[in-house]
Amino acid sequence: MAAPARPCRCLFPLLLLAMGAAAETPGTSGTPGTAGCGCSASRAAGDGREEAARRYSAAAAAGSGRSGGQGPMVLIPAGVFTMGTQEPQIQQDGEGPARRVHLGSFYMDQYEVSNLDFETFVNSTGYITEAEKFGDSFVFEGMLSEAVKADIHQAVAAAPWWLPVKGASWRHPEGPGSSISSRMDHPVLHVSWNDALAFCRWAGKRLPTEAEWEYGCRGGLENRLFPWGNKLQPKGQHYANIWQGEFPTNNTAEDGYKGTAPVSAFPPNGYGLYNMVGNAWEWTSDWWAVHHSPQDLHNPQGPSSGTDRVKKGGSYMCHKHFIDLLI
Repeated sequence: MAAPARPCRCLFPLLLLAMGAAAETPGTSGTPGTAGCGCSASRAAGDGREEAARRYSAAAAAGSGRSGGQGPMVLIPAGVFTMGTQEPQIQQDGEGPARRVHLGSFYMDQYEVSNLDFETFVNSTGYITEAEKFGDSFVFEGMLSEAVKADIHQAVAAAPWWLPVKGASWRHPEGPGSSISSRMDHPVLHVSWNDALAFCRWAGKRLPTEAEWEYGCRGGLENRLFPWGNKLQPKGQHYANIWQGEFPTNNTAEDGYKGTAPVSAFPPNGYGLYNMVGNAWEWTSDWWAVHHSPQDLHNPQGPSSGTDRVKKGGSYMCHKHFIDLLI
């Protein structure tokens, strides 16, 4: 019997037109992460950030289920689940219809790929990301200083909070002068699909299919709004890094983070996977499509061709009204 496959969770900061829809949305294969979601952690002292960092470091050092020298993996059991929905709120996002999907067992990264993980890859291979080659990437304006914004004279028409910043990349999420030195346990950003694929190959893994990602995200639950149940904040506890306040002008950071959070922050789902919703968008291997068959599927791989790849899970910029769409 063949060993279970080993998908890894590679991150994309946030795609351009996600806000407003905030569901699974297509992005162009091969383009750099077009929405720099990197930022300094804004959690106050003594409220869990150091604990999250220690958890991640301890798990990474434990070596359980590791592949290619990278972070810990979790064995996801074989099973059957309902993928999609019969009542998609946004038809063009391709979330319907509901269909039964059968999957074999597979391993999945317990955490999002961190800056430390990606730095190890780059130091080992000399890899240069597409954002670095192109010379710029998009950054959320709320993370930029007024001085930086003063030199930018264009934006995305449908999402004017995204600004092109020269020099923005995974090492410098907000452009020149910014650093990841205090965010090594945060998810890597400004990573294109091609970049993610290169990382996975180096680590001896692969990207998950959309079905594998959604099955893993649900954590063994069926017919629930979120990976942890139907309540957004059970007993008042935050379970994901999302936007609080009025988007895009005021993020109250009630969950403790104005931008990205450590990859081990917040409780894991039923399979032990962290941050499957919020924090940063995650790449899958599937080509994106609007229309899907309602028939039962076995280990689906998605369409055979396309122009866009599927990204899942949303980011810290997704409001509570939309995160039930992100699975």
